[in-house]
Amino acid sequence: MTVAEEPWDSADGLRLRRAMQTELAARYDMPDRETEPTTAETISVFLIARDAGGDATGCGALRLLGDGGAEIKRMYVIPEARGTGVATRVLRALEDHARRHGTGSVVLSAGVEQPDAIRFYERESYQPIDGCGPYFGEPPARCLTLELG
Repeated sequence: MTVAEEPWDSADGLRLRRAMQTELAARYDMPDRETEPTTAETISVFLIARDAGGDATGCGALRLLGDGGAEIKRMYVIPEARGTGVATRVLRALEDHARRHGTGSVVLSAGVEQPDAIRFYERESYQPIDGCGPYFGEPPARCLTLELG
């Protein structure tokens, strides 16, 4: 498996993010409503994981914040590749990118209908916080953070 930086608007990046939006719409019974839509201009890096055959299996982005922190965005792994280490590899690569940019901590948001994602992040040492960004006071949102060492 490889994890490498790729253009935000690459065909595989678009396909993975569309699959994520479809899954979120089904879980929440409504379209994905990212409060502050992620774009190529708002991220520092976009990564795609590929299996040994070169097929895209997951993705994630990092947005640097003005407070010296960073936010993990658009993390997604195709269902067939879940449990194979793809998410961990993408997450570690995003954390490494944040460290190289002098970031002391990262935050991310998931939702109540994503218990598998929340368990994954907690297993990776992310700690729950009251809210982050536009998700303060949003009951369906679950925000987590990790201090980078």
